[in-house]
Amino acid sequence: MSLFKPRKSSGASVTPLDGVDVILADLDGVVYAGANPIEFAVDALNRASGEGVRVGYITNNASRTDVQVSDHLASFGLHVVPHDVVTSPQAAVKLLAGLVPAGSLILVVGGEGLTSEVEKGGFTVTRQSADQPAAVIQGFSPDVSWRDLAQASFALHRGIPWVATNTDWTIPVEGGVAPGNGTLVSAVHTAVGTLPVVGGKPEKAIFDAAVDRFAAKTPLFIGDRLDTDIIGANRAGIPSVHVLTGIDGAKQLLAADKDSRPTFILQDLRGLFEPYPEAVLSHENTVATVGSTVVRLRGTTVELVKAGDTAVNRVRAGSALIWASGQPIYGLNVAPELYS
Repeated sequence: MSLFKPRKSSGASVTPLDGVDVILADLDGVVYAGANPIEFAVDALNRASGEGVRVGYITNNASRTDVQVSDHLASFGLHVVPHDVVTSPQAAVKLLAGLVPAGSLILVVGGEGLTSEVEKGGFTVTRQSADQPAAVIQGFSPDVSWRDLAQASFALHRGIPWVATNTDWTIPVEGGVAPGNGTLVSAVHTAVGTLPVVGGKPEKAIFDAAVDRFAAKTPLFIGDRLDTDIIGANRAGIPSVHVLTGIDGAKQLLAADKDSRPTFILQDLRGLFEPYPEAVLSHENTVATVGSTVVRLRGTTVELVKAGDTAVNRVRAGSALIWASGQPIYGLNVAPELYS
């Protein structure tokens, strides 16, 4: 159940920002792609801030400090300070504080983005199991080695708590897509047979930390991945925007299960300020209309009846129809025009 005030239903005069006091934005795929800002994102977020909506940023990246992240965002022209950035190490350290006594010795697997938060939390850092740490906390760094994972394994065999910043299987880097913290956590899990508690998306901890940080009453989360961003926002009871500038596109949205369906679908962040069209479903849930776009379900075939004037409305209508049908995507023959 959501802890936040109900939002108005989507209607012709309602924008995704109506009633919102805090935007919580993912970074890669929402604000930037690689080294470059995503078109319209910076202007939209600065506009929201200028109109009185607080803007915070949420990242699973455990290798950078909040200062480094805010400096990066500011280089694009965003109005941001370190306090506006909520990182998975911050969420993980909050979890850690509930598991071990204050000031405990903690075995850290990770880099500066994690060690700095562990120390700010009042804990002492070690890299050696022989020091008898009270817990293990693990986050991604490109410098993590087999020896680091082995030390974590040695320590965890004593039955102490284990916290992970996040479990993303992949991480985008300059050369392409590389193994993420989830693969390193999995290696330790294979050795010890237990699982960590997790601070980052899609778990609630990082969303709860952000809501507390900004005292949000009616937050709106913006993400580009269904499996971390949108599922996490749904678990936290926060309305969400899925923006089509990152990882998951139309095909993934049409196939989204009930746990990973966003509140809004936007082509880009200009849509935050535009009236959001209502998806109108027929009584039998066999026809969906969004603006001038009409999609129909005939048996197991999803047809595009009227294309309308925007690709994003085709995605909205197709998603609304398929989600309402209750039929799994693999059992449907979906018109390619809805996702290509």
